[in-house]
Amino acid sequence: MTRYKVILEYDGTDLIGWQENRQGPSVQSLVKDAISSFCGARPDVVGAGRTDSGVHAVAMTAHFDLESEHAPQTVMRALNFYLTGKPVSVLSCEVVSDDFNARFDCTARHYKYVILNRSAPPVLGRKYTYWVPRPLDVDAMQRAANRLLGNHDFTSFRASECQAKSPVKTLDMIKITKSGDEIIFEFSARSFLHHMVRNIVGTLVEIGLGKPLDIDAILAAKNRSAAGPTAPASGLFFIRADY
Repeated sequence: MTRYKVILEYDGTDLIGWQENRQGPSVQSLVKDAISSFCGARPDVVGAGRTDSGVHAVAMTAHFDLESEHAPQTVMRALNFYLTGKPVSVLSCEVVSDDFNARFDCTARHYKYVILNRSAPPVLGRKYTYWVPRPLDVDAMQRAANRLLGNHDFTSFRASECQAKSPVKTLDMIKITKSGDEIIFEFSARSFLHHMVRNIVGTLVEIGLGKPLDIDAILAAKNRSAAGPTAPASGLFFIRADY
């Protein structure tokens, strides 16, 4: 048995997310299908994160096991061949130790969220951004974001279907920058709750539009209804995992 570590890039627009199920194509199912076409096996493919429907990835780490050993470049080329025309690409492949786990060995996960802040609606980038036509106050959003840093109970920013055992997470970074018409949110933490990033962005957008929301009060409420709306999946990108 040989364990392979791969880095995946994908466009989540037409995918149901990372996790395989019967509702439609997922990242996991497309990679499993490619492996099966390559060598007849259909092993479990374990990712560093379980992104939702519509969420993209710049460099998602994953691992899987094969009975026979192949050169990593052979595996990479074969999978990309069978993924031709699909919204997933294998950027790299390497053999790793049998105890490596893409999910549980991860020490940090990094996400980016992109907002297009202009009056004209997007055409070219509409699948990869959240269009907010009214001007946003970046400084106000950053001040509010700073209140979320550190260890907190993030129940107010947690999806109702979240399966995490605890709502307590440690948020290491939220950095908000403006470049032209784009506003970029960067997030870093060891792990996140379901919809946590999108719920935070949705709340910060409300603050950026001038609504008098108090982050400390939202955290203390421990109630999803106390926070802002869930931002669209289209603007969210999984950037990388640290090990």
